[in-house]
Amino acid sequence: MAHFPVNHPARPIYRAIGGLTGLYLAGFGVLGVIENSGAEFFAQNDTQVLGQGANLGYSVISVILGVILLLAAVIGRNVDATVNKFSGYALMVLGLAELAVMRTDANYLDFSVATVIVSMTLGLVLMTAGLYGKVGTDEETHAWQEARLLL
Repeated sequence: MAHFPVNHPARPIYRAIGGLTGLYLAGFGVLGVIENSGAEFFAQNDTQVLGQGANLGYSVISVILGVILLLAAVIGRNVDATVNKFSGYALMVLGLAELAVMRTDANYLDFSVATVIVSMTLGLVLMTAGLYGKVGTDEETHAWQEARLLL
């Protein structure tokens, strides 16, 4: 799409932001795995990790997503932009779904309000990093500049 920035001057910063988000998720997940070792995978025991509710299931999901984000940041190019964008979408959907079932027995990932807020904030950060981190050809950059000037 011509309206999304290509070769944005701050794309290395957005790539680093995606990597730092992955580092946070991986660290949170590792701490969650340590805290929940020996518990059921989808236990609803109100365990707190960094002020957020997390069980072993969500901790493993966080570790996997964090490692994927870190690998994408290392690979770079458009891989990181794509992974960041879709991971952001996934975190937003996950946050909304868990917000809908938070006070029910369907809260399998043991989310709290703080976990929903952090999940949705990280989703917004990753979507921003994904939208501004795209690398393209000179023609794509020129088309983006033209579309930007027409607005």
